[in-house]
Amino acid sequence: MYPILRFARHIAAARRLPALGPFAPHVSQHRCWPWDIDPWLEMNNGRTLTLYDLGRMALSVRTGLAQTARERRWGLAVAGVSVRYRRRIKSFERFQMVSRLIGWDERFFYMEQSMWKGGECANNMLLRSAVTRGASGIVPTAEVAAAMGLPAESPPLPEWVRAWIAADAERPWPPEGAPDAAAE
Repeated sequence: MYPILRFARHIAAARRLPALGPFAPHVSQHRCWPWDIDPWLEMNNGRTLTLYDLGRMALSVRTGLAQTARERRWGLAVAGVSVRYRRRIKSFERFQMVSRLIGWDERFFYMEQSMWKGGECANNMLLRSAVTRGASGIVPTAEVAAAMGLPAESPPLPEWVRAWIAADAERPWPPEGAPDAAAE
């Protein structure tokens, strides 16, 4: 189940915090609750992705993207993600989440998020996101940037982000191994 109450609490907290520049990190405090864990008593990988939503939405509130999107009736959509898991987060453990915008290309915004406990990074995510406009699809990032008072062009993306973009572009779409519709 989606953590609606946590979501509401983090959005309310973000609204009370000072505004952030577009590349400033949003840092939030969290706890792994028993309903976040898997059979091995650690945070479930799917819940990790869900909790990252909380950090991104709070970041969008503090940078002004949420208000800009609301005013223009835009939506926000995840378009790709890569996660590294390195340390377990167990039930009742506290952790910090850091969410930040890295930059953008013509279609997507690239963000990095990480969860930290005891000064160590537990996991790290690179995410690409699109701003959408109803049935007309993706809003060009230059239009979004202009609406937020930012330059149309992003600062250069780091090499590791560009390498991820290039590697993902090589992946076949649609993927191989589609189910046989006749077998259903």
